[in-house]
Amino acid sequence: VSLLTPVPSVRRFQIGGGMAGGAADERQIPVDPPVLEHHPESPPRPLPQPHGAREVSSPPLPEELLLDIFRRIPDQTDLVLTSAACVTFHRLITDRSFLRQYRRLHPPPLLGFLQYGDNVFHPAVPPHPSAPAARAVALAGDFSFSFVPAPDPAHRWAVRDSRDGRVLLEASPREGYSARGVVFTELAVCDPLHRQYLLLPPIPGDLAATVEDPLMRIRPHSSETFFAPQGDEAATADETSFRVIWMVQCEAKIVGFVFSSSTRQWRAIPCQSWANLLAGFVSSTGMALFYGRQCTCDYFYWLPNCQYDLKMLVLDTLRMEFSVDEPPSEAKNALFLGITMMETGEGGPRMLAGTYDMTCGNHTLWRKNGGSTSQWQKEKMVSLSPGPRDVLRCSIGNYLVLDHFGSSLLEKGLYTVDIETLQLKRVCASVHGSAYCNYPPSLSAPKVSSGIEEEVLEQGVEALQVKGP
Repeated sequence: VSLLTPVPSVRRFQIGGGMAGGAADERQIPVDPPVLEHHPESPPRPLPQPHGAREVSSPPLPEELLLDIFRRIPDQTDLVLTSAACVTFHRLITDRSFLRQYRRLHPPPLLGFLQYGDNVFHPAVPPHPSAPAARAVALAGDFSFSFVPAPDPAHRWAVRDSRDGRVLLEASPREGYSARGVVFTELAVCDPLHRQYLLLPPIPGDLAATVEDPLMRIRPHSSETFFAPQGDEAATADETSFRVIWMVQCEAKIVGFVFSSSTRQWRAIPCQSWANLLAGFVSSTGMALFYGRQCTCDYFYWLPNCQYDLKMLVLDTLRMEFSVDEPPSEAKNALFLGITMMETGEGGPRMLAGTYDMTCGNHTLWRKNGGSTSQWQKEKMVSLSPGPRDVLRCSIGNYLVLDHFGSSLLEKGLYTVDIETLQLKRVCASVHGSAYCNYPPSLSAPKVSSGIEEEVLEQGVEALQVKGP
């Protein structure tokens, strides 16, 4: 029985026999496995058979206990390294049923950001804890999306959103072509790590006919497309299941459609008129009324781009319903200063609202405990003051993403901020893009069912670089 890779250096530890004169059983654990070379022109190859690895016997522990221990390992890199300790560990950890259970218990970590427009993946860099996994995914995946069939010659694929290892691509006009007035575009969902994709069908004509007088947004297209959270457990049982939402703000109403990978069909989201949503609404100015989509739990929030009651537009993705939410009066002044939506960890949303003295980094944290219809309650004051020009880009779970423009104390770049401890961790260079979260290659599974049979690649042990920064 042998380990997965040759071991250039080892760390020794002893089991039993700790007293003087006792026999110690020395075990060897790999510390610095080599990085697997990968050529982007071809899919990753299966691992070669190991040569010269040291034999290690399995410990005398019941497999049920081992599985319970492995399920509790929070860091995916540690789990990958644990699988290399002995044959028994590797067999248990690489079992598909165990990996499915593990992924349900532990959300994928933030690995970096996908730059909008240029389609460049910026992986997390050391000393960020996700740097080894990010490097492995960058080597194994194809983030140029060359495996996705190109759209028509006047367009190219551009990143629009990312969720759970999937990337949403939209056909964007090439230089010299105008997209002004374009409402419907080609869409594709892909898994760059496993090189699988699905071209979404066009929105049916009867649904498209309900779109009337679309309002312009800052970006060229009038519409916006994004992934919806999966929500219920039945949907998440199939790891290739996903939903895509297409929506547009029109002159008199808001229109939305949702695509399900299970049915491969589009269906309508009940539309709402602005007159029903916004008291005193007369007419628009030709521009979209809401902007700055943010997701928390199962809700999407948009900030107002107008003066109509200073309310936020809300989409409940479980019920697929549009509504408006009125923030607390104290937070209304912050609607144009900056609001970031977050998760509470208890099924409700949080709102981090800036104040007029934001140069001091002062924010107020509000929360809801009963979904979108309950009242906002003030939780605490938070001080975030790395720099006066810093921008909160988004949130990921219990973390904020801060774009820091550089100071004498911190290097310029994107940082995660733990809202509880206010600890900052630099992820990568500053980039305007979508957060990419996924597991190391050996723990991941295909996220898109495209009808192409592909094996789950076991490359994590070789591709993960476990050296310190």
